Formats: sequence, C-alpha cells, structure tokens
Amino acid sequence: MTHPPADPPVHHTVDGPQDAPPLILGPSLGTSLSLWDPQLPALARQYRVIRWDLPGHGGTSTDVLTAAPIPTTTVPELAGLVLGLADSLGIGRFAYAGVSLGGAVGAWLAAYHPERIASLALICSSARFGEPAAWHERAALVREAGLGPVADTTAGRWFTPAFAGSPQATALVDAVRRTVAPAGYAACCDALADYDLRAELPRITAPTLVVAGRSDPATPPVHARELADGIPDASLVELSGAAHLAGVERPAPVLAALLGHLAAHPADAPVPPAAEVPSTDAPASDDRSSDDRSRHAAGTAVRRAVLGDAHVDRSIARTSALTEVFQDFITRYAWGEIWTRPGLSRQTRSCITLTALVAGGHHDELAMHLRAALRNGLTPKEIQEVLLQTAVYCGVPAANTAFALADRIVAAYLDDPAQHPTPHPAEGTEK
Repeated sequence: MTHPPADPPVHHTVDGPQDAPPLILGPSLGTSLSLWDPQLPALARQYRVIRWDLPGHGGTSTDVLTAAPIPTTTVPELAGLVLGLADSLGIGRFAYAGVSLGGAVGAWLAAYHPERIASLALICSSARFGEPAAWHERAALVREAGLGPVADTTAGRWFTPAFAGSPQATALVDAVRRTVAPAGYAACCDALADYDLRAELPRITAPTLVVAGRSDPATPPVHARELADGIPDASLVELSGAAHLAGVERPAPVLAALLGHLAAHPADAPVPPAAEVPSTDAPASDDRSSDDRSRHAAGTAVRRAVLGDAHVDRSIARTSALTEVFQDFITRYAWGEIWTRPGLSRQTRSCITLTALVAGGHHDELAMHLRAALRNGLTPKEIQEVLLQTAVYCGVPAANTAFALADRIVAAYLDDPAQHPTPHPAEGTEK
C-alpha cells in the first residue's frame, strides 16, 4: 500500500469510531458529501464513515483535475483519488457505497482493485450512463453558459414530482448553483461519457448490493438490473416512490438495505483464494462460534433497520435470564439468516410477513410489521393490495381486523412521513 502526503487533495469528512470498520461513501454528479446526511447518524454508530467530494464539488478544488487544454477527468482517475484518500487515512480494505457517478467509482475499484473492496453498494448507478454524445453536449453547455441551465432541470432528474418541491430537494438543487464549479461539473460529465464497465462486471467479486429508484429517469431500473445480472451473486432492491437521489427521497429504505448488506459482509472478513473449494467437513467449534457471532451481528443490524432502534433497545432492556436464549435465537436465525438473504427484496419479505401474520391472527406483531413495512419502502397502496389479497386467502374477518390496524398506522405515518415509524411500546411482541 502506498502512502501519499498526509493531506489528500480530496475534501472529505470522517465520522464514527476510529477503530470501527471503514466505509467510504461516494456522491453523485452535482452533489456534495452532504448527500449522505440522512444516513450518516446511523452508519456512524457502527462504522468509520469517510465521505468525499468530487472535483469542483463541495470542498474539493478543480486543481485535482487533469491539466489538459480543458480540465477533465475519468472514472479511473477519480478512483485513484479515493485510493489516495484511503491510503492517507491508513485504510487498506474498506466497504464502499456510492450514488450514480460515485457508484461507478466504486464499481471500477471493485473490478480493478478487488483486494481493497470488502463490499460494494451501487445506488442509482450504471455500468454505462447512456450515449457519450449527450454527456459531451452537457459538458460543453456548462463550460459555455455555466450551471444555470442545468440546475433549472435538475429537480426533474433527481426527484419524483411529489418530492421535487420539498425543502430537501430545493436545498440540493440550490446547492448546484452555489457549491459546484462549472469546470468540475463538466469534467465529471466527461468521466461519465467515457465510462463503460459492462464487459468488466463479471470481474467484480465483492459482495454487491444494487439499489434502484423505480421512477429514476437518469438511471432507470433497467440499468440496475444490468448491474445485478452482470455482477456475480449481486442483490437488487428496487424502491417505489424514488427517482435518482433515492437516498434523499426514501432515506429509511436505503439505510435499511445498506445496513443489512454491510452487516452480512463485514470489512474484516477474510478474502478466500479465488480457487478455494469450500470444505464439506463439519466446522470446528471455534468456527461455529465465529459464524454465530457474524450472524448475530448481521441480524442485529437488519433488525434495527426494519423495526427501529427504539424497539430493539427496548427489547434488549427487557431481556431476562429466561428470555435471553430466545432473543439470541431470533436475532441469529430470523434476522441473521432469513432477512439477510439476497433472494428476496426487503419489501417482498414484508409482504410475505404481513400475509402470514394476518393468517395466524397475530395482531400485535402485525401492527409492528405494518410499521416495519413502511420502513422497508412499501407504500400505503401496496400495503392495501397485500391486505386485500389476504381477504381472499386468509378470510374476510382476518382481513377486516388487519385493515383496521393498517388504517390507523398508515394514517399516523401519512401525518408525518419524515418520521421513521417505530412500534409503540404497547404493541408488538419484543422481537
């Protein structure tokens, strides 16, 4: 590992415990590291979170750009800046998550520097961001006319119409005019124009999560599916009611998906040799203990993401000598083995769980998981459809009770959707 000067050229912030597993977060074109503000508090509780700014964005100068007749850059050059930043902080191997262009940087690192990437999350990103000509035209426009014309149309690319007028959306669009240098924005457009990683996707061996906004006009879900299909064993989560900056518009579901992915693939996990064949022998007791600890850690992270910190903290506080073994069991088994599996999205698992709870008449847990479904990204309309389906296959009386519970819970959520719904202390068994 190389060690460049102590002060890297990339503006960055570091949050979280110094000795925690490192997590580097990359931004999207036209944004700064503040793009990750909604997820930062939760991530920084468990990880050493490093956020960085693109050239000419936020606090990073355009001086880092290649000094050609016109300043420019490429995705490999941006990836080199990230490696230099990691080296300057003494970080060898790290988890990486990035949005759009920030995700492309992570994908390139995973393909060409696999020894550095412990896990990868690509949020509203792509292996190829459309035809190069469109990006070259946008770069030329910004170099000639500044960022005004681009900023005027940014909200429509970044957010759904229902969210575009929100304070969060307005602040991010205004920041394009205030904090982004035209030269830096245009150079990053050049990088997007030249980027095409489609042929290299099979080279990515890091555990990969792909997140897409179903209403994203910049990188539609078909781009996410191409990533998930091309990267071996990648997981895909599609979020309704989200456009390009899904982490801003739907912060809770993005955080939940990311926490579960990170917990299931810790940065300090050993890297197996490429040709290693798993042994069929029973693991030694130490290996079983290590596996149990890993599942418990992954389960705790997903449990917190789905049910909320307040619920889990309350459950742990009420644990007794009698219930301790049960708490350990459900954390490892239900949350650490089932909810962390990549085969189904978190939203699909919520649909299945709601149906099972309606069928079983478990109303306390149904109330808890209705709130969890909203956290996971199900919309009230989708919950309505699930419950209507249960009326046919679980019985009208069961569905009647479920609709009454959902009506109250969804109404409270719609009154204040910015608040992450968490179970009421009197509702839901402490799981």
